[in-house]
Amino acid sequence: MLAAIPPDLPIVAVLDRLAQVLLTQSSAVLVAPPGAGKTTSVPLALLDQPWVNGKKILMLAPRRLAARAAASRMADLLGEAVGETIGYQVRLDKKITARTRIEVITEGILTRRMLADPELSDVAAVIFDEVHERNLEGDLGLALALDIQAGLREDLRLIAMSATVEGGRLAAQLGGADLIESDGRLYPIETFYVGRTQDQPIEVQAANAALRALSKGPGDVLVFLPGTAEINRAYEAIHTKAASMSCAVLALHGSLSQAEQDQALRPKVGVARKIILSTAIAETSLTIEGVRIVVDAGLSRRPAFEPDSGLTRLVTVRASRAACDQRCGRAGRTAPGQCYRLWEEAEMGAFPAYDRPEILEADLAPLVLTLSSFGVSEPASLKWLDPPPTPALKEATKLLIDLEALTSQAGQPSRLTPHGKKLVGFGLPPRLAHMIVRAGELGFGNTAAHLAALLSERGLGGTSIDLEQRLIAFTRDRAPRATKARAQALGWAKQVGATEALVTELAGRSLALAFPERVAKARDRRGGFILVNGSGGELPAHEALATAEFLAIGSLQGKAANARIGEAARLDRSDLEEIFASQIETRTQTQFDRARGTMQGRHQRRLGALVLEERPVSLTADQIEAGLLDAVRSLGIDKLNWSDRAKSFVERLHWLYARDPDQWPQGKPGVFEDSLEAWLMPALIGVKALSDVDVAQALENALSWPERQALAEAAPTHFETPLETRHSIDYSAEQGPTVAVRVQELFGLSRHPKLAGGQVPLVFQLLSPAHRPIAVTSNLPEFWKAGWHDVKKDMKARYPRHIWPDDPATAQPTSRAKPRS
Repeated sequence: MLAAIPPDLPIVAVLDRLAQVLLTQSSAVLVAPPGAGKTTSVPLALLDQPWVNGKKILMLAPRRLAARAAASRMADLLGEAVGETIGYQVRLDKKITARTRIEVITEGILTRRMLADPELSDVAAVIFDEVHERNLEGDLGLALALDIQAGLREDLRLIAMSATVEGGRLAAQLGGADLIESDGRLYPIETFYVGRTQDQPIEVQAANAALRALSKGPGDVLVFLPGTAEINRAYEAIHTKAASMSCAVLALHGSLSQAEQDQALRPKVGVARKIILSTAIAETSLTIEGVRIVVDAGLSRRPAFEPDSGLTRLVTVRASRAACDQRCGRAGRTAPGQCYRLWEEAEMGAFPAYDRPEILEADLAPLVLTLSSFGVSEPASLKWLDPPPTPALKEATKLLIDLEALTSQAGQPSRLTPHGKKLVGFGLPPRLAHMIVRAGELGFGNTAAHLAALLSERGLGGTSIDLEQRLIAFTRDRAPRATKARAQALGWAKQVGATEALVTELAGRSLALAFPERVAKARDRRGGFILVNGSGGELPAHEALATAEFLAIGSLQGKAANARIGEAARLDRSDLEEIFASQIETRTQTQFDRARGTMQGRHQRRLGALVLEERPVSLTADQIEAGLLDAVRSLGIDKLNWSDRAKSFVERLHWLYARDPDQWPQGKPGVFEDSLEAWLMPALIGVKALSDVDVAQALENALSWPERQALAEAAPTHFETPLETRHSIDYSAEQGPTVAVRVQELFGLSRHPKLAGGQVPLVFQLLSPAHRPIAVTSNLPEFWKAGWHDVKKDMKARYPRHIWPDDPATAQPTSRAKPRS
């Protein structure tokens, strides 16, 4: 087949070496820049090698579009139609005959082929093209192929090809395979960093940049945008103006039909030029004739799995530098070109070097199910470019156990159950396969099978959030892609013996089987929902589904705490009650009423975080006591009704602890919070509300009788004057324990009172007859001698009707003024 390969392709220079390596070795790594011709030349060059011996060569392409394009190009080189020597197989499309010797397939097809034939008995070689894309299915396929080669097929050739991957690391992974490098044939490309502004969405700026680029150079324009939503908005922004310039604007993404994709790839009749708005689908393995200008928004949309919520959401991130180089290279495949980057050159350092491998951030349930079907219970036993993360593997295993696809035995590795074996046979994500099997058992397997086709194939049935409406549109769609998808759905339905008619109203019931944790109940606002797992979901208020009482949700975007619902179907209460009958709990829910300080009881029927039914119920004394204790524990002890006596008790203990921690450990800050149950629980007996709790008595009861006696002696609550009047002592005062008292009541007091066993003098705040502060002292005898003279003079002038003795230490205390004459 070498004669069919164009001799001017750069890859031709290394094809002989590749053939020589594979004569004696079972693996090789080929690194070649974009445009070198590796994708279409290597399979043809190897087909006549003696080790092929009549078997087939499989080549993996990362995308369906690339697989079809590669097969078509190789068939053209041989002067044949696709399906003869060269064929392809992708999801919903297959062109392979008994004469086919080279099959271009997508990665998931290889995995299912290995399951059907673990030895790949009719295959001589597997070529992994564009390994640098690091898709989950690709990494899994390579790990399984290496395992087959090591254990069953030493003669199986494995060739890994890429433009940007670290060749040395890949060669080591393939057991020290030879690394072969080829020069590229990239024409000169002028690169312009045009930046971006904040006054317009990035897709509008990219579209306008494409229009401007038409006047800067010849050829068609390829615009890279992160997703279909941005492509649609970019199209709306420029298609009218582009038409006036005899320029067609075309979309290129994975959810388009083959015919629509081909329109973007082929010359457009009746127009001078094209602007192609594309996702990352056009980055690699594909030469689009006529493209000489690239506009790159510098963004990618990637799936991100959140183990805590069990949700996979799409996130928009910066593209890697490797991806940006691939995109730029599209402009120089066939002639000199130009590349316009919508960021500043100085920003390039912030772009990641390579795209993060999908295996490090994806939902690994499909991978674990596939490995289990191969009998691999320990993924670490395989050779991986990057091993799957342990936490994600555990989460995936847990999901599969919940789906009853794996066994769960303590201390034993999980193994595939009979139900799990059924799931493997569908070639679907485990949740969707589980949905079909369980729905088949419940009598609506045909509906579930069509819903699975809709969910697994982007773009079918339109873009409505309401899956019932999309299911109706899907069943009426007569386009080839929809027809093939329906045929596949019927095949799945046949697998579970479903022969009943499709009922679109059962979409919600079907979806609930796949995503039970995403069943949702309406909140108190239109469009707001709470999910079984406790997270929130939002629908635009104008959506018809916004009025539903219950929803089954297929996808969410954004933060899991309050995500935007992307796909959902209405779910009847009766459906929910039937499907989840064994999971609905009946219990009494107690709740603390902060306003009243009391416990309220509600009898509830719940499904996870969803309250299905609720009514008031009386609580037992034990429930009230436990609930009040929990309320104080969560809200803090300051929520209790603290009397002055209770506050004083704690302040006295704190003061003593600060002086002598060893003797008074009861006064350590936080000790009452830490021992809440011990001292508070007895005080809650028979109490209805927190306001009824006698906090002071509860705290005092926490001390033994000797401890209370010692506390009263060391830190009394009050000071008693010579007149036998009692005044509370403030132990929180900055200057130390302080008592405020009118000076006249202290006449005759010649010795200063002390606390803590006579070690700490009590601080007096001396007051006038009008209770205004006149002095502060912690040595009353000294005050009578040194400070009294000036105070007496001032007091006598202000309060002449009161007695102001010269020697208060010997005078009679009084609280009265002199009687009237």
